[in-house]
Amino acid sequence: MTHETFVVKPCLSRLSRLRQHFLEPHFCSVLYPFFLHHLSLNCHNVYSFNFFACARVPVFLDCFGVREVPRYSSVGPDDPKQYKIDTNTNHTYFGCVVGRYANRIKNGSFELEGVKYNISKNENNDSQTLHRGKIGYDQRPWTVVNHTKTSATLSLLDTGFEGFPGDVITYATYSVSSSRTDGNRKGETILTAKTVSLALTKKTPIMFSNHIYWNLNGFKKSDVLEDTTLHLPLSKRFIAIDSSSIPTGELADVATTFDGALDFTKPKLIGKAIFSAKNCGANCTGYDNAFIIDRPNNETDWTSTFEKMDVSLSMESSTTGISMQNGTIPVKKSQVQRNQKGGGGVDVINKYGCVVIETECWIDGISNPKWNQDQYQIYSPDTGPAVNWVRFTFGNI
Repeated sequence: MTHETFVVKPCLSRLSRLRQHFLEPHFCSVLYPFFLHHLSLNCHNVYSFNFFACARVPVFLDCFGVREVPRYSSVGPDDPKQYKIDTNTNHTYFGCVVGRYANRIKNGSFELEGVKYNISKNENNDSQTLHRGKIGYDQRPWTVVNHTKTSATLSLLDTGFEGFPGDVITYATYSVSSSRTDGNRKGETILTAKTVSLALTKKTPIMFSNHIYWNLNGFKKSDVLEDTTLHLPLSKRFIAIDSSSIPTGELADVATTFDGALDFTKPKLIGKAIFSAKNCGANCTGYDNAFIIDRPNNETDWTSTFEKMDVSLSMESSTTGISMQNGTIPVKKSQVQRNQKGGGGVDVINKYGCVVIETECWIDGISNPKWNQDQYQIYSPDTGPAVNWVRFTFGNI
Protein backbone atom coordinates (compact mmCIF):
# COMPACT_ATOMS: atom_id res chain seq x y z
CA MET A 1 0.00 0.00 0.00
CA THR A 2 1.46 3.37 -1.00
CA HIS A 3 0.96 6.25 1.38
CA GLU A 4 0.47 9.53 -0.46
CA THR A 5 1.24 12.85 1.19
CA PHE A 6 0.59 16.40 0.09
CA VAL A 7 2.67 19.56 0.16
CA VAL A 8 1.28 22.73 1.71
CA LYS A 9 3.55 25.76 2.04
CA PRO A 10 2.00 28.79 3.78
CA CYS A 11 3.34 32.01 2.31
CA LEU A 12 5.91 33.43 4.73
CA SER A 13 4.39 36.90 4.42
CA ARG A 14 1.33 35.49 6.22
CA LEU A 15 3.33 34.37 9.24
CA SER A 16 2.41 37.42 11.33
CA ARG A 17 -1.28 36.69 10.77
CA LEU A 18 -0.71 33.04 11.67
CA ARG A 19 0.88 34.14 14.93
CA GLN A 20 -2.13 36.31 15.72
CA HIS A 21 -4.52 33.42 15.11
CA PHE A 22 -2.56 30.59 16.76
CA LEU A 23 -1.45 32.19 20.01
CA GLU A 24 1.51 30.70 21.81
CA PRO A 25 1.65 31.01 25.61
CA HIS A 26 4.62 29.63 27.50
CA PHE A 27 2.52 27.30 29.62
CA CYS A 28 -1.02 26.56 30.78
CA SER A 29 -3.26 29.60 30.70
CA VAL A 30 -6.86 30.11 31.83
CA LEU A 31 -7.36 32.12 28.64
CA TYR A 32 -7.67 28.83 26.79
CA PRO A 33 -10.94 27.03 27.49
CA PHE A 34 -11.13 23.28 27.78
CA PHE A 35 -12.40 21.65 24.60
CA LEU A 36 -13.64 18.07 24.63
CA HIS A 37 -14.85 16.45 21.44
CA HIS A 38 -16.43 13.01 21.42
CA LEU A 39 -15.97 10.89 18.30
CA SER A 40 -18.31 7.92 18.31
CA LEU A 41 -18.76 5.02 15.94
CA ASN A 42 -20.45 1.68 16.64
CA CYS A 43 -19.11 0.48 20.01
CA HIS A 44 -15.96 2.60 19.94
CA ASN A 45 -15.57 6.05 21.41
CA VAL A 46 -12.67 8.49 21.13
CA TYR A 47 -12.27 11.69 23.11
CA SER A 48 -10.12 14.39 21.53
CA PHE A 49 -9.32 17.51 23.51
CA ASN A 50 -6.95 20.43 23.98
CA PHE A 51 -7.81 20.95 27.67
CA PHE A 52 -5.61 24.04 28.37
CA ALA A 53 -2.36 22.74 26.96
CA CYS A 54 -2.80 19.41 25.24
CA ALA A 55 -4.24 17.51 22.36
CA ARG A 56 -4.99 14.11 23.86
CA VAL A 57 -6.47 11.06 22.20
CA PRO A 58 -7.84 8.54 22.64
CA VAL A 59 -9.78 7.24 25.58
CA PHE A 60 -11.43 4.13 24.18
CA LEU A 61 -14.57 2.40 25.30
CA ASP A 62 -14.83 -0.72 23.19
CA CYS A 63 -17.40 -3.46 23.36
CA PHE A 64 -16.56 -5.27 20.10
CA GLY A 65 -20.24 -6.15 19.87
CA VAL A 66 -20.05 -8.81 22.57
CA ARG A 67 -20.16 -7.01 25.92
CA GLU A 68 -22.81 -5.05 27.77
CA VAL A 69 -20.16 -3.18 29.78
CA PRO A 70 -17.62 -1.20 27.74
CA ARG A 71 -13.96 -2.12 28.04
CA TYR A 72 -11.28 0.52 28.35
CA SER A 73 -8.30 -0.37 26.18
CA SER A 74 -6.17 2.74 26.70
CA VAL A 75 -4.92 4.38 29.87
CA GLY A 76 -6.09 7.73 31.19
CA PRO A 77 -8.27 9.35 33.88
CA ASP A 78 -12.07 9.26 33.85
CA ASP A 79 -12.32 13.05 33.87
CA PRO A 80 -10.38 14.44 30.89
CA LYS A 81 -9.59 17.59 32.87
CA GLN A 82 -7.44 15.41 35.13
CA TYR A 83 -4.94 15.24 32.29
CA LYS A 84 -3.87 18.76 33.24
CA ILE A 85 -3.10 17.61 36.78
CA ASP A 86 -1.14 14.64 35.46
CA THR A 87 0.82 16.87 33.09
CA ASN A 88 1.82 19.17 35.95
CA THR A 89 2.74 16.30 38.31
CA ASN A 90 3.55 12.77 37.10
CA HIS A 91 3.64 13.81 33.45
CA THR A 92 2.95 10.36 32.04
CA TYR A 93 2.24 11.55 28.47
CA PHE A 94 -1.17 9.82 28.48
CA GLY A 95 -2.34 9.47 24.88
CA CYS A 96 -0.79 12.72 23.74
CA VAL A 97 0.99 14.08 20.70
CA VAL A 98 4.69 14.53 21.50
CA GLY A 99 6.86 16.97 19.53
CA ARG A 100 8.46 18.98 18.03
CA TYR A 101 10.94 16.12 18.43
CA ALA A 102 9.77 12.88 20.03
CA ASN A 103 11.83 10.66 22.31
CA ARG A 104 15.33 11.60 23.48
CA ILE A 105 18.07 14.00 22.38
CA LYS A 106 21.57 13.30 23.67
CA ASN A 107 22.89 16.06 25.96
CA GLY A 108 19.86 18.17 25.04
CA SER A 109 21.68 19.65 22.05
CA PHE A 110 22.23 19.15 18.33
CA GLU A 111 24.08 20.84 15.48
CA LEU A 112 22.45 21.95 12.25
CA GLU A 113 24.29 23.72 9.42
CA GLY A 114 27.19 24.53 11.71
CA VAL A 115 25.04 26.04 14.46
CA LYS A 116 24.67 24.35 17.85
CA TYR A 117 21.22 24.45 19.43
CA ASN A 118 20.69 23.83 23.14
CA ILE A 119 17.25 22.48 23.97
CA SER A 120 15.48 22.46 27.32
CA LYS A 121 16.64 19.41 29.33
CA ASN A 122 14.12 17.48 31.39
CA GLU A 123 15.41 13.95 32.03
CA ASN A 124 18.20 12.13 33.89
CA ASN A 125 19.02 15.02 36.24
CA ASP A 126 18.43 17.48 33.40
CA SER A 127 21.26 16.04 31.34
CA GLN A 128 19.18 15.16 28.27
CA THR A 129 15.92 15.96 26.52
CA LEU A 130 12.78 13.81 26.37
CA HIS A 131 9.85 14.59 24.05
CA ARG A 132 11.11 18.08 23.24
CA GLY A 133 11.85 19.35 26.77
CA LYS A 134 10.23 20.71 29.90
CA ILE A 135 7.25 22.11 28.02
CA GLY A 136 6.51 19.93 25.02
CA TYR A 137 3.61 19.93 22.61
CA ASP A 138 1.65 17.81 25.08
CA GLN A 139 1.64 20.81 27.47
CA ARG A 140 0.57 23.44 24.97
CA PRO A 141 -2.89 24.73 24.05
CA TRP A 142 -4.00 23.59 20.62
CA THR A 143 -6.54 25.52 18.54
CA VAL A 144 -9.61 23.63 17.38
CA VAL A 145 -9.73 24.07 13.60
CA ASN A 146 -12.59 21.78 12.64
CA HIS A 147 -14.69 18.98 14.07
CA THR A 148 -17.49 16.67 12.96
CA LYS A 149 -19.17 13.63 14.47
CA THR A 150 -16.30 11.42 13.35
CA SER A 151 -13.25 13.70 13.17
CA ALA A 152 -11.46 16.54 14.89
CA THR A 153 -8.57 18.72 13.70
CA LEU A 154 -6.42 20.85 15.99
CA SER A 155 -3.46 23.12 15.26
CA LEU A 156 -0.45 24.56 17.03
CA LEU A 157 1.98 27.28 15.98
CA ASP A 158 5.42 26.89 17.55
CA THR A 159 7.63 29.98 17.22
CA GLY A 160 11.02 28.57 18.14
CA PHE A 161 9.95 27.47 21.61
CA GLU A 162 12.34 25.57 23.94
CA GLY A 163 15.40 26.42 21.83
CA PHE A 164 14.45 24.82 18.52
CA PRO A 165 15.20 26.83 15.37
CA GLY A 166 12.45 28.45 13.35
CA ASP A 167 8.68 28.44 13.37
CA VAL A 168 6.59 25.33 12.79
CA ILE A 169 2.85 24.97 12.35
CA THR A 170 1.26 21.58 12.97
CA TYR A 171 -2.19 20.18 12.25
CA ALA A 172 -3.33 17.06 14.10
CA THR A 173 -6.39 15.20 12.82
CA TYR A 174 -8.15 12.25 14.42
CA SER A 175 -10.97 10.41 12.67
CA VAL A 176 -12.94 7.19 13.08
CA SER A 177 -14.63 5.10 10.40
CA SER A 178 -15.99 1.62 9.72
CA SER A 179 -16.81 1.81 6.03
CA ARG A 180 -16.40 -1.41 4.08
CA THR A 181 -13.63 -0.88 1.55
CA ASP A 182 -11.09 -3.03 -0.30
CA GLY A 183 -8.74 -2.45 2.62
CA ASN A 184 -11.42 -2.99 5.28
CA ARG A 185 -13.74 -5.69 3.95
CA LYS A 186 -15.08 -6.57 7.42
CA GLY A 187 -16.04 -3.00 8.20
CA GLU A 188 -13.90 -2.97 11.34
CA THR A 189 -13.54 0.20 13.36
CA ILE A 190 -10.53 2.28 12.36
CA LEU A 191 -8.98 5.25 14.15
CA THR A 192 -6.69 7.34 11.97
CA ALA A 193 -4.29 9.81 13.57
CA LYS A 194 -2.29 12.19 11.39
CA THR A 195 -0.01 15.13 12.07
CA VAL A 196 1.16 17.42 9.27
CA SER A 197 3.92 19.87 10.24
CA LEU A 198 5.45 22.62 8.13
CA ALA A 199 8.71 24.45 8.82
CA LEU A 200 7.89 28.09 8.07
CA THR A 201 11.15 30.01 8.49
CA LYS A 202 14.23 27.82 9.10
CA LYS A 203 15.58 24.32 8.70
CA THR A 204 14.67 22.38 11.83
CA PRO A 205 14.26 18.86 13.23
CA ILE A 206 10.66 17.60 13.28
CA MET A 207 9.63 14.17 14.54
CA PHE A 208 6.22 13.58 16.07
CA SER A 209 4.69 10.57 17.78
CA ASN A 210 1.49 9.35 19.38
CA HIS A 211 1.93 8.20 22.96
CA ILE A 212 -0.95 5.86 23.81
CA TYR A 213 -0.78 3.29 26.62
CA TRP A 214 -2.65 0.13 25.60
CA ASN A 215 -4.11 -2.75 27.56
CA LEU A 216 -6.44 -4.91 25.50
CA ASN A 217 -7.56 -7.06 28.42
CA GLY A 218 -9.32 -4.04 29.93
CA PHE A 219 -7.10 -4.12 33.04
CA LYS A 220 -8.81 -7.25 34.32
CA LYS A 221 -5.39 -8.75 34.99
CA SER A 222 -2.34 -7.28 36.65
CA ASP A 223 -0.16 -7.46 33.54
CA VAL A 224 -0.19 -8.15 29.81
CA LEU A 225 2.55 -10.78 29.82
CA GLU A 226 0.56 -13.98 29.37
CA ASP A 227 -2.53 -12.96 27.44
CA THR A 228 -1.30 -10.38 24.91
CA THR A 229 0.58 -11.22 21.72
CA LEU A 230 2.72 -8.69 19.85
CA HIS A 231 3.75 -8.94 16.21
CA LEU A 232 6.30 -6.58 14.59
CA PRO A 233 6.70 -8.23 11.17
CA LEU A 234 9.00 -5.59 9.65
CA SER A 235 11.29 -5.00 12.61
CA LYS A 236 14.40 -7.16 12.30
CA ARG A 237 16.66 -4.51 13.85
CA PHE A 238 16.58 -2.23 16.86
CA ILE A 239 18.55 0.78 18.08
CA ALA A 240 20.88 -0.11 20.95
CA ILE A 241 20.88 2.32 23.89
CA ASP A 242 23.08 3.08 26.89
CA SER A 243 22.09 3.17 30.57
CA SER A 244 20.48 6.60 30.04
CA SER A 245 18.34 5.28 27.16
CA ILE A 246 20.40 7.27 24.65
CA PRO A 247 21.30 5.53 21.36
CA THR A 248 24.88 4.26 21.19
CA GLY A 249 24.88 4.41 17.39
CA GLU A 250 24.73 0.63 17.04
CA LEU A 251 21.93 -0.99 15.06
CA ALA A 252 21.45 -4.48 16.46
CA ASP A 253 19.78 -7.66 15.18
CA VAL A 254 16.67 -8.70 17.13
CA ALA A 255 17.20 -12.39 16.32
CA THR A 256 20.68 -12.68 17.84
CA THR A 257 20.63 -10.15 20.70
CA PHE A 258 19.48 -11.27 24.17
CA ASP A 259 18.66 -14.71 22.76
CA GLY A 260 15.98 -13.18 20.57
CA ALA A 261 14.08 -11.48 23.41
CA LEU A 262 13.37 -8.49 21.14
CA ASP A 263 12.39 -10.61 18.16
CA PHE A 264 8.69 -10.09 17.41
CA THR A 265 8.95 -10.71 13.67
CA LYS A 266 6.62 -13.62 14.34
CA PRO A 267 3.69 -13.30 16.80
CA LYS A 268 4.88 -13.81 20.37
CA LEU A 269 3.47 -13.37 23.85
CA ILE A 270 4.85 -10.17 25.34
CA GLY A 271 5.91 -12.05 28.46
CA LYS A 272 7.57 -15.01 26.75
CA ALA A 273 11.12 -13.61 26.89
CA ILE A 274 10.70 -10.29 28.69
CA PHE A 275 13.04 -11.21 31.54
CA SER A 276 15.86 -11.69 29.04
CA ALA A 277 15.35 -8.19 27.62
CA LYS A 278 18.00 -6.00 29.24
CA ASN A 279 18.55 -3.05 26.89
CA CYS A 280 15.93 -0.71 28.38
CA GLY A 281 18.00 1.70 30.49
CA ALA A 282 19.70 1.50 33.88
CA ASN A 283 18.55 -1.22 36.31
CA CYS A 284 15.82 -2.26 33.91
CA THR A 285 14.44 -5.57 32.77
CA GLY A 286 11.73 -5.38 30.14
CA TYR A 287 10.99 -3.38 27.05
CA ASP A 288 11.81 0.23 26.27
CA ASN A 289 13.23 -0.16 22.81
CA ALA A 290 13.21 1.55 19.43
CA PHE A 291 12.61 -0.85 16.55
CA ILE A 292 13.50 -0.10 12.93
CA ILE A 293 10.87 -0.70 10.26
CA ASP A 294 12.58 -2.04 7.14
CA ARG A 295 10.51 -1.51 3.99
CA PRO A 296 10.60 0.54 0.76
CA ASN A 297 10.16 4.29 1.13
CA ASN A 298 6.67 5.76 0.97
CA GLU A 299 4.95 2.48 1.71
CA THR A 300 2.80 1.55 4.69
CA ASP A 301 2.41 -2.02 5.81
CA TRP A 302 1.14 -3.46 9.06
CA THR A 303 3.93 -2.39 11.40
CA SER A 304 2.55 -3.94 14.59
CA THR A 305 -0.33 -6.04 15.83
CA PHE A 306 -1.66 -6.73 19.34
CA GLU A 307 -3.88 -9.68 20.05
CA LYS A 308 -5.58 -10.56 23.31
CA MET A 309 -7.69 -13.73 23.17
CA ASP A 310 -10.83 -12.25 21.63
CA VAL A 311 -9.74 -8.85 20.28
CA SER A 312 -6.96 -7.43 18.15
CA LEU A 313 -5.41 -4.04 17.47
CA SER A 314 -3.38 -3.59 14.30
CA MET A 315 -1.28 -0.51 13.57
CA GLU A 316 -0.23 0.67 10.15
CA SER A 317 2.07 3.70 9.98
CA SER A 318 4.13 5.87 7.65
CA THR A 319 7.08 6.05 10.05
CA THR A 320 10.50 4.41 9.72
CA GLY A 321 10.45 3.06 13.25
CA ILE A 322 8.46 2.48 16.42
CA SER A 323 9.31 2.52 20.11
CA MET A 324 7.75 -0.04 22.44
CA GLN A 325 7.76 0.04 26.22
CA ASN A 326 5.91 -1.50 29.14
CA GLY A 327 4.54 0.72 31.90
CA THR A 328 3.28 1.10 35.46
CA ILE A 329 0.31 3.48 35.59
CA PRO A 330 -2.71 3.91 37.94
CA VAL A 331 -6.02 2.51 36.71
CA LYS A 332 -9.12 4.68 36.33
CA LYS A 333 -11.57 4.59 39.24
CA SER A 334 -14.35 3.37 36.96
CA GLN A 335 -12.19 0.47 35.85
CA VAL A 336 -11.61 -0.54 39.46
CA GLN A 337 -15.34 -0.46 40.22
CA ARG A 338 -16.25 -2.40 37.10
CA ASN A 339 -13.57 -5.02 37.66
CA GLN A 340 -14.62 -5.49 41.29
CA LYS A 341 -18.23 -6.03 40.24
CA GLY A 342 -17.00 -8.59 37.77
CA GLY A 343 -15.27 -10.58 40.49
CA GLY A 344 -11.74 -9.29 40.35
CA GLY A 345 -9.39 -6.92 38.66
CA VAL A 346 -6.66 -4.51 39.64
CA ASP A 347 -6.59 -0.98 41.03
CA VAL A 348 -3.06 -0.16 39.87
CA ILE A 349 -1.45 -1.03 36.58
CA ASN A 350 1.53 -3.00 37.78
CA LYS A 351 4.87 -3.28 36.08
CA TYR A 352 4.27 -4.81 32.65
CA GLY A 353 0.63 -3.77 33.00
CA CYS A 354 0.36 -1.91 29.70
CA VAL A 355 2.26 -1.34 26.48
CA VAL A 356 3.12 1.87 24.64
CA ILE A 357 3.75 1.84 20.90
CA GLU A 358 5.20 5.16 19.70
CA THR A 359 5.02 5.57 15.93
CA GLU A 360 8.08 7.66 15.08
CA CYS A 361 11.32 7.64 13.12
CA TRP A 362 14.76 6.58 14.36
CA ILE A 363 15.21 8.04 17.83
CA ASP A 364 17.89 10.73 18.22
CA GLY A 365 18.67 10.51 14.53
CA ILE A 366 19.84 14.13 14.65
CA SER A 367 22.74 13.06 16.90
CA ASN A 368 23.73 10.17 14.64
CA PRO A 369 24.47 11.56 11.15
CA LYS A 370 25.94 8.22 10.01
CA TRP A 371 22.39 6.86 9.93
CA ASN A 372 21.48 9.29 7.09
CA GLN A 373 18.05 10.05 8.54
CA ASP A 374 17.88 13.76 7.66
CA GLN A 375 15.31 13.20 4.91
CA TYR A 376 12.91 11.88 7.57
CA GLN A 377 13.76 14.31 10.38
CA ILE A 378 15.03 17.64 8.99
CA TYR A 379 12.62 20.02 7.27
CA SER A 380 12.65 23.58 5.92
CA PRO A 381 10.38 26.00 4.02
CA ASP A 382 11.75 24.41 0.83
CA THR A 383 10.74 20.85 1.70
CA GLY A 384 7.42 19.11 1.96
CA PRO A 385 5.72 18.68 5.33
CA ALA A 386 6.65 16.24 8.06
CA VAL A 387 3.79 13.72 8.10
CA ASN A 388 3.13 11.18 10.82
CA TRP A 389 0.26 8.93 9.83
CA VAL A 390 -0.97 5.92 11.77
CA ARG A 391 -4.09 3.80 11.43
CA PHE A 392 -5.40 1.70 14.32
CA THR A 393 -7.76 -1.12 13.34
CA PHE A 394 -9.82 -2.85 16.04
CA GLY A 395 -11.16 -6.31 15.36
CA ASN A 396 -12.41 -9.59 16.74
CA ILE A 397 -10.39 -12.80 16.62
